[in-house]
Amino acid sequence: MCSGSFAKSLGITLIPLAILCVLSNILLFFPGGLVADDNDHITKEVWYFGGIMGSGVLMTLPALVFIGLKNNDCCGCCGNESCGKRFAMFTSIIFAAVGVLGAGYSIIVSAVAIHNGPMCLYTNGTIELWTNPFVDGDYLNNHTLWKDCTAPEGIVTWHLTLFSMLLVMGLLQAVLCAIQVINGLIGAICGDCCGRCGSTDGAV
Repeated sequence: MCSGSFAKSLGITLIPLAILCVLSNILLFFPGGLVADDNDHITKEVWYFGGIMGSGVLMTLPALVFIGLKNNDCCGCCGNESCGKRFAMFTSIIFAAVGVLGAGYSIIVSAVAIHNGPMCLYTNGTIELWTNPFVDGDYLNNHTLWKDCTAPEGIVTWHLTLFSMLLVMGLLQAVLCAIQVINGLIGAICGDCCGRCGSTDGAV
C-alpha cells in the first residue's frame, strides 16, 4: 500500500473518532442526561473542552489533510514531481504532531476528570451541597461512596462512562497520529509509492 493510501485510511478512521469525542463532550454538559440548573453544577473539567477542542477540532484538520494525501498517490513518483509528493508527506508529519498534541490534551483532561470525579449534590447526614466529593480518587475503588451523590441520578456512572470513552478514543487517536508520523517519514524519504515506479512510468 502506498503511503498516501495508508494516510487516507488513517484520516477516514480519525473523522468518526473526532465526531464521537465532540458528542461525548457535549453530553457531559448534561449531567445524568439532564439540563443543569446552574453552570456550577457541571464538572469543571467539562469546560476544558478536551473532547471538543483536543480530540475534535485539533483532530479534524489532520484527518482531512491525511485524506487529501490520496491525491498525491503514485503520480510522478520517479520524476521531478516527487519533490512535491515528498513535501506533502513531510507536511502531514506536522499535522500528525498537532493531532498528537490535541489527543494528548484530551487524554490529560479525561484522566484528571476520572480521578476527581463528578460535581454532584453531596448528602452527608443533614448536610446537602453541590460539590466535588471525590477529589482524592478513592471513589474508583469504593463504589459505596457513590450513594453520597444523590443528584443528578446516576451522575457517577454518566461521568465515568463518557470521560472513559474520551480517554480511550484519545489514546487511539494519539496512536493513529503517531503511526502517521512514521508513515510520513517513510513517504518523505522514499516517496509515496516506493517500488511502483515502473508501473507509473508505463502509464505515462
